[in-house]
Amino acid sequence: MSRQQKQIRIGADVGGTFTDVILLDAGGRIRSQKVPSTPPDFEQAVLLASESLLRQSQTGGPAVRQVAHGTTVATNAVLEHRGAKTALITTKGFRDVLELRRIRAPQIYDVFFDKPEILVERYLRFEIDERIAADGTVLTPLDESGLWRIKERLEAEAVESIAVCFLHSYAHPQHEVAVGRFLRRHFPSTPVSLSHEVLPERKEYERTATTVVNAYVRPIMHVYLNALRQGLNDLEIDAPLHIMQSAGGLTPDDNAARRPVFVLESGPAAGVLAAGFTARRLGIDNVITLDMGGTTAKASMIEGGKIDYSPEYEVGSSLSVVSRLVGGGGELIRAPSIDIAEVGAGGGSIAYLDRAGGLRVGPRSAGAVPGPVCYQRGGQAPTLTDANVVLGYIRPGDLADGQVSIDRESAERAITDRIATPLGLDLIQAAEGIHRIGNARTMRALRAVSTERGRDPRSFVLMAFGGSGPIHAAGLARELGIGRVIVPALPGLFSALGLLFSGIEHHDVRSCLLSGSDLTAAALRNVRDEMRRNMLAQFQAEGFPAEQVRLSAACDVRFKGQTSEIRLEVTADRIGDQTVQDLCSDFVAEHEKLYGHRSDPDNPIEVVAVRLIGRAGEPRQEGALKPAEYLGTRAPSRRACFSGNVMDTPVLGRRDLRDPRNGPLLIDEYDSTIVVPPDARASLDPQGNLNLEFADG
Repeated sequence: MSRQQKQIRIGADVGGTFTDVILLDAGGRIRSQKVPSTPPDFEQAVLLASESLLRQSQTGGPAVRQVAHGTTVATNAVLEHRGAKTALITTKGFRDVLELRRIRAPQIYDVFFDKPEILVERYLRFEIDERIAADGTVLTPLDESGLWRIKERLEAEAVESIAVCFLHSYAHPQHEVAVGRFLRRHFPSTPVSLSHEVLPERKEYERTATTVVNAYVRPIMHVYLNALRQGLNDLEIDAPLHIMQSAGGLTPDDNAARRPVFVLESGPAAGVLAAGFTARRLGIDNVITLDMGGTTAKASMIEGGKIDYSPEYEVGSSLSVVSRLVGGGGELIRAPSIDIAEVGAGGGSIAYLDRAGGLRVGPRSAGAVPGPVCYQRGGQAPTLTDANVVLGYIRPGDLADGQVSIDRESAERAITDRIATPLGLDLIQAAEGIHRIGNARTMRALRAVSTERGRDPRSFVLMAFGGSGPIHAAGLARELGIGRVIVPALPGLFSALGLLFSGIEHHDVRSCLLSGSDLTAAALRNVRDEMRRNMLAQFQAEGFPAEQVRLSAACDVRFKGQTSEIRLEVTADRIGDQTVQDLCSDFVAEHEKLYGHRSDPDNPIEVVAVRLIGRAGEPRQEGALKPAEYLGTRAPSRRACFSGNVMDTPVLGRRDLRDPRNGPLLIDEYDSTIVVPPDARASLDPQGNLNLEFADG
């Protein structure tokens, strides 16, 4: 079949509770399906939904041009500590870097804080005599006899993956290369992750931690992607399989299998990309995104039309956010990512009473199995979704074409027995308490990307998506003082749609220490040119000539002596003297905005890393997207609770809002419900986005 006949693209986003799959044809028509995720074989939900959508569209696998995929498989392996049995080989004296970590903690005065469990136990961490200085001088040659002894231990322990990280190998990797060659010769079926291939950047803890995570999830990701590829082949889909990266942009599946650490946050990244696409079409520059699904709530910021990026993040912390002030609560990943703050607050978050009798919500989630009590799949603990059913926000009966059936009585019993009766509350009070605490947890993520970074959220629009986001958006916006909320079409499948808005993207980084007279345009160009040659060769191997590749660059900048940096963009093609001057002045201004002060004028500014991003194959969407209208049956009204008052509330469809309507309203859709409180006005814009504006906004 010719490329002209291959007009269908598929986007599939696997979440902890639901798997969302979208089929997009050349005319912009969208077919979608939301199905429960299928742990541990997550690919099965993707394949079943894809097969169903192809059947609905009366086409077959040969018509598919691309499959874009976002997955939580690698993330879940880290969170649940069920990755591969991994060994670490490191320079003598650096065996315990993973345990020493950095002196940071999520709550600085919490004396009961325990560091996360180490992914590689100490008996699987091996030292070897070798040492190369920062300037490349070989201080201690590689001890090859020690390498043979390590080989025997690796065989005896039957390790499944190996990480190698030597001091200063980011700049001088010859010893790592030699060890990698040895290991790959003697362990041909065992994946070997070398730190200079995963992260050629200084800071031994960050590089070691990132390389270890890559090795830890690599066998699992390899098995998963192989199973997905085989399943697609069985459906006669021979199209390329591309995986969303944490930094946005897709990468071929073989690259994702080799460096899975770069795709850990692929689902959340796709949602932010879709929000950026929607904001550009609406001409809106400043947006705070809220992506609230079944397990977590994620927030990000788009400022001046630009998505924020960060050089590192954490997986598994109670609040995953990039900050020099907090951290240490999860596994550190020193890899480029869209700057997303994440908390354990979603529809499946379990509500419970702690030992002191206080009501808590999350971070533990009921997930896809057994799920919330109202799903009637074996769940016993009440969740945020159960509370929203009791409050009238989520309609009883079948949702998502019957994939889920909501039973209100089950939710009522669970909340009554486990929350309301022990606390001496009535059912509505208990459900409203769960809802408000869920909002409070979500607020941590929203504030982390706004007020805690010196931004006033009142000058932003809140864009809400995910299955639970539109339910909670209005209350969160009111608390932040935001006057406008946008809920895009297909909010519950928005991240899957975002997978189809991106092309192939590759990232590279080189460490350097440039300050004073060494910080010149020529020095920056030399670093950039090396990366550019390598990157263009990689794109060419994937079928993209140099003229089709767009390059952008950035620098990590700090005042000399600081331990944290600020990432600032520079023009990739033209790096001259003015570039250096602008870089320094932009850094000083951004430092003052973030931290509230400037350093002394004579304090040297230092560039510690240069980054390069290449993009190619970005799809063009001609005209508006055309999602199918939700045609499910809905009652004309439903009893719902607003500020403690239960009232009859009109139930509408999105298209009923071509003429603006005042709240209270409930907008029932295929994949979510939009809650419009009494003080809000709802309207539909020409592109199908639903807008909520507050009476005093």
